Amino acid sequence: MNKVFISEKSDAWRKVLTSALDEDFQLTIWPNGKDFFELLKSEYFHVIILDMEDSKEENFDLLRWIRSSIPATPVIMTSAVDKTELVVKAVKQGAFDFLVKPFSAAKLRHSVQQALENRSLRNEIEYLRHTQDIVYDFGRIIAFSPVMKSVINTLKKFAQTDSTILLTGETGTGKSFLSGTIHFNSRRRDKPFIHINCANIPETLLESELFGHEKGAFTGANKLRLGRFEQAHGGTIFLDEIGEISPAIQAKLLRVLEDRSFERVGGNRTIHSDVRVIVATNRNLKDQIEAGKFRHDLYYRINVLSLRLPPLRERTQCLEPLSYWILEKVCAALRKRIPGFTMECMEWIKAYTWPGNIRQLSNMIERAVILEEGDVIGRESIMVADQEGSLVTPISAHDSVSKEHTLISIPGGITPHTLEAREREAIISALDKSLWIQKDAALFLGISPRALNYKIKKFGITHERWRKHRP
Repeated sequence: MNKVFISEKSDAWRKVLTSALDEDFQLTIWPNGKDFFELLKSEYFHVIILDMEDSKEENFDLLRWIRSSIPATPVIMTSAVDKTELVVKAVKQGAFDFLVKPFSAAKLRHSVQQALENRSLRNEIEYLRHTQDIVYDFGRIIAFSPVMKSVINTLKKFAQTDSTILLTGETGTGKSFLSGTIHFNSRRRDKPFIHINCANIPETLLESELFGHEKGAFTGANKLRLGRFEQAHGGTIFLDEIGEISPAIQAKLLRVLEDRSFERVGGNRTIHSDVRVIVATNRNLKDQIEAGKFRHDLYYRINVLSLRLPPLRERTQCLEPLSYWILEKVCAALRKRIPGFTMECMEWIKAYTWPGNIRQLSNMIERAVILEEGDVIGRESIMVADQEGSLVTPISAHDSVSKEHTLISIPGGITPHTLEAREREAIISALDKSLWIQKDAALFLGISPRALNYKIKKFGITHERWRKHRP
């Protein structure tokens, strides 16, 4: 059961909080004779609820101490004082939420639940940041095709600037991931990275989501909300599917890009935010402009630095190493040991056009790992969506004979036997260049060490330096 710490001086409100939360949470009420700071140091709490009487500086000392000493624990502030400057200051000092008394038990429970979800997300983000040198390292992005090598070189240059970036390309080409890579390799890496998919938020809510709103700005706006641009101050905001936003919001976004200022919905105070903007779309914005759906002046503002991400069918050299990388990642998550693909399966992967790009490839491999009962993924375990959206196995009826005796059709009259010989030669060449160190050879080939070990066993490759092959 999640533990909630409550600091509330009023007996009446302690009873209200207890009545609202004690059924679902383990509560600790202070004061109870123990030193406040020692209690928070000695015991672990999932959420902290603090009451604040006024906007005096000493009332923020505890909040600052909590944010510096136990930053993963969300803090919900409560107060009978309904002042905008108090709410803004508390949120900027790190409070997760601010509830003005009187509030309902349902509202309190909702806030605590949201805080717990936020805490879980923060833990995940901290884990990713701990490994970000691996996850967001340009040098570890799979780019074996000339076109992707050019893309990575360009993005490295983009990352060193604060200019607005426009990423275009089909769905699933990696725009979201690469926007994160740009941020974590820029001077803003230690500041927030805010990701918003504009297509997933209704138009009526998107303006409030981006720019925030004042209390009472519209029905249901019962408290001040900081928008994403305000939250991203000092960092980067990524606006995915920029082509989906309405003309009204386009006009407000144009102003943000021009002078980095805006007003919250229902407010008249100008807010300035130092933020780097990256936008992405799978639409042709020039066609959108001609159709009167996208402002030409906004297009020029976001098109300072632009880059098209190529679909998988234009970077086929990346397909095999990318497939092995996804396979290793999926197997680790599902706790399965599948080191590779059959040759038939891999040749089909290379020949397929992948209209859904990396996202489709990843989904296909994840499903294959779940279904596969053998040592490697065979072609019968892979399925893709047909024109009606149904999953089908990409194997023809005459393929019902044994896989070991089936020759798939490959351009140029090459059979799997000649391909197998060429693959063996490539592996031996990589091992020789790497002084027969398997880890280095795997890196050279762009596959995982586990996949290379599988292929070495498959082809019966040996070397006198390997102890297990010595007499």
